[in-house]
Amino acid sequence: MKTLRLAALISGTGRTLKNLLDLKAKGGLPAEFAVVVSSSPKAAGISFAREARIPLVVVNRAKFASDQDFSRALAAAILPHHVDFVVLAGFVHLFLFPRELEGRVLNIHPALLPEFGGRGFYGRRVHEAVLRSGAKESGCTVHIADHQYDHGPILLQRRIPVLSDDTPESLAERVFQEECRAYPNAIRKLAEES
Repeated sequence: MKTLRLAALISGTGRTLKNLLDLKAKGGLPAEFAVVVSSSPKAAGISFAREARIPLVVVNRAKFASDQDFSRALAAAILPHHVDFVVLAGFVHLFLFPRELEGRVLNIHPALLPEFGGRGFYGRRVHEAVLRSGAKESGCTVHIADHQYDHGPILLQRRIPVLSDDTPESLAERVFQEECRAYPNAIRKLAEES
C-alpha cells in the first residue's frame, strides 16, 4: 500500500484534520501531510497543523474578489508540494482546481449526497435541512470533487438513522462520528489502488 502525500484545506475548527492526524500518528492512515492550507487566518484548525509541524499556508478568502483568483492562489500553495490528493477538511469555499489536480480532490459532506448539498449547505445548515425534511436517515458522503459544490463521483457513504428526538446538534455529532470513519476508509482505499 502506497503512503499518499496529501494537502489538506481547512476553513474552521479543523476537527476533520485532527481526526486524520490522530489516525496517522497511530499508524492507521497511509498518508503524510505535505501542507495545510487555511482559507482564514482565524481558523482554529491552524493550531493542529502547527502542533504536527506541517507546513501551513493561509490563503485568506476575504482578500480575493473572485473564486477564480482565490483558486489560483490555492493551487499556487498546493502544487509545489507534489501531492497525490487534496483533502477538503471542513473547507467551505469553491476550489476551481487546475487540470493537474482533476480527479485528485476529495471532499466529505455531512449528508447523503445528492441530497442536502450545494452552495451554502455546510455545518448546522445541513442538519437543520435534514430534520426539516422529515428524512428517516442521514449520514456522510466522501466524493471526488469537481467544480460544483458537493458534486462529483461518490467514493463511499455511511448511513445513520435520524432519531425522533434529534436536534441539529445531536444529529451533527452522530454524523461526525461516521465522518471520522468514512474519510480514512476512502483514503485507505485510494492508497491501496495507487
